[in-house]
Amino acid sequence: MALHPQVQVVVDEFNAIEAPPIAERPLAEVREGFHDFVMSLQAPGEAVGRVEDRDIPGPNGPIRIRLYWPEGADPAKPLPVYVNYHGSGYVVLSIDTHDNVCRAICKGAGCIVVGVNYCKAPENKFPGPSEDAWASLVWTAENAAGIGGDPARIAVGGDSAGGCLAAVTAQRAKREGGPALVFQLLVYPVTDTDETRESYRTFADGYVLNAEAMAWFFDCYFNDESERADVRAAPLRADDLGGLPPAMVMTASHDPLLDDGRLYAEKLRAAGVPTDWRNYEGHIHGFWTATGSFDVAAEAHATACAALRQAFGTAG
Repeated sequence: MALHPQVQVVVDEFNAIEAPPIAERPLAEVREGFHDFVMSLQAPGEAVGRVEDRDIPGPNGPIRIRLYWPEGADPAKPLPVYVNYHGSGYVVLSIDTHDNVCRAICKGAGCIVVGVNYCKAPENKFPGPSEDAWASLVWTAENAAGIGGDPARIAVGGDSAGGCLAAVTAQRAKREGGPALVFQLLVYPVTDTDETRESYRTFADGYVLNAEAMAWFFDCYFNDESERADVRAAPLRADDLGGLPPAMVMTASHDPLLDDGRLYAEKLRAAGVPTDWRNYEGHIHGFWTATGSFDVAAEAHATACAALRQAFGTAG
């Protein structure tokens, strides 16, 4: 299938940029480039009731979180909570680049959102980001009442590497007997480290996220090759996915990570986990945040919010 016309414009502009290989560029320059590109595709975020930044304790130092509360919430009624792990390749981006997503979910799902600015590689290699992801979920569950949330209605989610962190955190919560989760939202997630799959080969170059960048991200993230098979980095390799919370998995048709998301959705279903897999035809990695460029972003947000409301028991 051809790319959506809106996507084709962005892809053509991106492919016209001449730059040295990512591994040969200074880290600060790479980070700035990713930040600026992602922000350039965005529209201003939705208005919500209140936003507050906090630092919470973490295993690798303080973790910056951003809390969002919806407008018109009754302070006497605890709200459901969604914990968001932003896309990053474990190296780039932040809660700022995903502020628009958190606002959309806060408003659309009528919930408190906790955006997590977990530590990044190469300064904090594996398993640092997954440790921060877990610490932020535990903090949310323990402090839910204090922020007006309901500890019995917590969901996790994220996109790309953040989708991996959400999946890994959901698996750990199952293994360790809590915190209890009602839903997981995984948007074009990294679920494995196998770079030989068909989608990696088919979309190796020319669709913004490419195989070269994924290889560099993994090189930045891991201390050695043995870590690539660890379920904290490759949740697809977990032996048993049974008992995990219901899931929505979103993928893009023209994305090296298409197979990562598809295979994880299939494995969840095979384990008896209610799973809704949505593949957005004609779209690329990054559509989730591209609210000013791709109409599909608002469509995907609405779909996700409807699923979250269903999981939270607030649909209708």
